[in-house]
Amino acid sequence: MHDPLDWLRERPYYEDQVAAHRRVPAREPTFAEVELESRLDSALDEQGIEQPFSHQAEAISAVRSGEDAVLATETASGKSLAYTVPAFENAMDHGGRTLYLGPQNALIADQLETLSELARGLGFGSRVSVEQYTGRLSKSEKQDVRDRRPTVLLSNPDMVHYALLPHAHRLWEWFFSSLELVVIDEVHNYRGVFGSHVSLLLRRLNRICERYGADPTFVCCSATIGNPIEHATTVCGRDPSGFKLIDDDASGAGPRDWVLWNPPEYEGDRGSGRRRSSHTESMRLFVDLVEDGHQTLVFTRSRQTAERYATQSSTELRQRGANELAGKVQAYQGSLTDERRRDLETRLHDGDLRGVWSTNALELGVDVGGLDAVIIDGYPGTRMSTFQQAGRAGRGTDSALIVVVAGEDQLDQYLMRNPEEFFTGEPEEAISNPENEELMPDHVASAAAENWLSRDDDRHFGEPFPDVVGELAEAGLLERRETAKGVRWTHDGDESPQHAMSLRTIDDREINLLESRSGDVIASLSFSDALRDAHPGAIYHHQGQTYEVSELDLDRDVARLQPTWADYHTRVLTEKDVVVHEDLQEKPLSARPDTAVRFADLEVTEQITGFERRDAATGETLGTELLALPETSLRTRGLYWTVPDDVAQEMRCMAGEDGDPEYGFNGGIHAAEHGVISLFPLRLLCDRADIGGVSTPYHSHTDQSTIFIYDGYPGGVGLTRRGYDRIEELMCHTARLVDDCDCADGCPACVQSPHCGNANDPLSKPEAVTLLDALTGPR
Repeated sequence: MHDPLDWLRERPYYEDQVAAHRRVPAREPTFAEVELESRLDSALDEQGIEQPFSHQAEAISAVRSGEDAVLATETASGKSLAYTVPAFENAMDHGGRTLYLGPQNALIADQLETLSELARGLGFGSRVSVEQYTGRLSKSEKQDVRDRRPTVLLSNPDMVHYALLPHAHRLWEWFFSSLELVVIDEVHNYRGVFGSHVSLLLRRLNRICERYGADPTFVCCSATIGNPIEHATTVCGRDPSGFKLIDDDASGAGPRDWVLWNPPEYEGDRGSGRRRSSHTESMRLFVDLVEDGHQTLVFTRSRQTAERYATQSSTELRQRGANELAGKVQAYQGSLTDERRRDLETRLHDGDLRGVWSTNALELGVDVGGLDAVIIDGYPGTRMSTFQQAGRAGRGTDSALIVVVAGEDQLDQYLMRNPEEFFTGEPEEAISNPENEELMPDHVASAAAENWLSRDDDRHFGEPFPDVVGELAEAGLLERRETAKGVRWTHDGDESPQHAMSLRTIDDREINLLESRSGDVIASLSFSDALRDAHPGAIYHHQGQTYEVSELDLDRDVARLQPTWADYHTRVLTEKDVVVHEDLQEKPLSARPDTAVRFADLEVTEQITGFERRDAATGETLGTELLALPETSLRTRGLYWTVPDDVAQEMRCMAGEDGDPEYGFNGGIHAAEHGVISLFPLRLLCDRADIGGVSTPYHSHTDQSTIFIYDGYPGGVGLTRRGYDRIEELMCHTARLVDDCDCADGCPACVQSPHCGNANDPLSKPEAVTLLDALTGPR
């Protein structure tokens, strides 16, 4: 492709979709000398690694000297060498062991193949042995792994939680007593609820290592994020002063053309915010690129979309007469079998597959070589994910094309209108909260079952630890003992505390979804998710099949689903109330010192009152039904601010003589709430569904109109805490988002939210902009 822009503009469907273009020039690699043991040096040389990049050498040196390290460099920059060399050196020299933790079994399998091949190249007697220990192994296979006592063990956080730590004293003492290196791969993935769980899990791991006299070095591999050392130390429970950051990528890369592609608005629907489907636009580009001889990968958000459009792309290629190419287009997603995934990865790496539609399952560090083009179907929600996915493009010094195809959402459209924010904006921050008081009790109970607790364990678990121990003891789950070395607590429950919780959720009540004809359980949802997604009459999509929920039985915790051909979707209607239990922090706004933003301990009660049926094609409401479901309560953390009286008066006056001042005012605060929530992912690694909000014309706690924004998880996971720190920046960006949108009354690109429990009514843009400008000052 001589000139990607010319090629794109020659497409028969081109209608000025190119919103921005940047060419990133080629980068020459820089290398550094590292002295290696001769066998390891030869084995690496056989794999084509003659000399490490400078960032690899820097990381190897840090780990050799006992420093914890976090590598935050691009995809395919060779981060794995930074931990492979010290891991193999420790094993070869004295049998020192390494624990590698990956977030997905596919990544673990890829590492197993790569490291095992390198270990075989060392020859007999190296003492390097590599094994995986995941839930996919049989009981006898797990026993065999333990019997072989590998020096490099590849696993995941769930197995450490369920299998290693609970049996450390009986089955794994040989491992923990000689553990010298812990590798946390893709550490940026450990955020939110899962990240908070893993943070507490690694504190338990640190306690077990202490018990057996081990003090392993930690190596964290990360995508580019805004707070790599802070996040790595939070997840690992380590001292920040002991971490070294390596983020200067010295690997080589060819030139890359970045194109932001904004689908056109529908004809006759200008100003509505409704645009041609990003899926359709992505498929057109994909088929043209594949037909033109360019190996192309599309990243899309759901498994069903990947499967559907891979099939449609093959059909389109056949209709064009490209039958051979049509057979070389496939879908890749996480529910495939290991064998099938490995086959697709190999064919993609070798060039046999010419096109793939994938979920973010291929975003992680699985080796598939470099591709000619990557299409990103809908902004993935964060710049970090976008650049991770784009890192799949580029083979050696060859040029590559990356096209980001926007959806209708606020963040997609904000970046299309503000491309500099996309290309040069700050990386998002990863947030986890190991001091979440909803999660900590289960982990402290688990820690007590693994090794008795002492007062000194507040080093690991932080300030809430003494209160948590007291509550667990009072509940009969811990037994207090006086010993010669002081007070100790042991676990005193009847069941395994590790198996009583999941690292993936925070809600311990689950609803099984039953297929009505077979009675099979096809999925499970948390209680709160089931009320929203599996209520009677709900449309539920699973594995390419559409179901309607015929019954939700909360006495038996099951929902019954029956297949349907319904061409509509459903959305719940809710009523919310917020109680402020305690204001934890407050600060005045710079432009309005008389108005404070507060961070608080909140309780949000929510009542699902009914649901709407909406046309799948147009989004129009087809009907509404009432529901009688239980009220839910969420104790969490959040921020809030009030509307100054003079600003409220100005907003009400904007309605004019014929308008409704209360509708405009209520719509303004509602629109401001939606807008601020939609831009949280601009600065934090999260989804807007992780954040909730309530805007009310009067609240008893403040005696004023108030806007609340809160973490959507019990106890909070730190998102609105960080949002509180950056609230003025968020307000400024939101004012620009709303004001720059061409629609008249609010649309998906500015203030409408797919998660709104009030059917996006009322919403009013002018009053929202007036409010935000008054709180932040002139733009």
